[in-house]
Amino acid sequence: MLFGQSVFQSVLERLKAEDQTDEDAEAPADHRVSGLATGLAFDVMALDVMEGVSAASQRVGQAYFDNLELDPAAAIAEEPAPLPEPKAVMPDHLARIAPEEIAAELAIAAADTQQTLNEKRRAFAKANHPDGVAQPFRDNANRRMMIANLLIDEAMRRLPHS
Repeated sequence: MLFGQSVFQSVLERLKAEDQTDEDAEAPADHRVSGLATGLAFDVMALDVMEGVSAASQRVGQAYFDNLELDPAAAIAEEPAPLPEPKAVMPDHLARIAPEEIAAELAIAAADTQQTLNEKRRAFAKANHPDGVAQPFRDNANRRMMIANLLIDEAMRRLPHS
């Protein structure tokens, strides 16, 4: 024990004294906060304005336009021209709207059961439903679905009841 202190207390006192001399030797700059590695934001912005950097470039959205040397208001106001919509092409099967052609596609046979007829209806609807085709061809798709449903309903009506 030195001067009425324990060894631990004397080491702490010596470390405090060393820290105070180190802080005195490193006088912080006026625009810096002691203990921080960077300066305050308002001081940095003030220095940038004094160096000729515009205040607008400090806004994140403006920095991009400043580098492009464009008028930001004009660049934002201009909307890109809409792309022309591609001209829809009607699938070949939608052109076949005669009941004979649709019956040939469905291939309804005397051996079909209610289950096979329902499967044919679903498969036909998947390929021809009006919601799945472009607007200009929906009338043909509607007509094809109506004819197919009529043909399948008629085939189901003729099935023997068990």
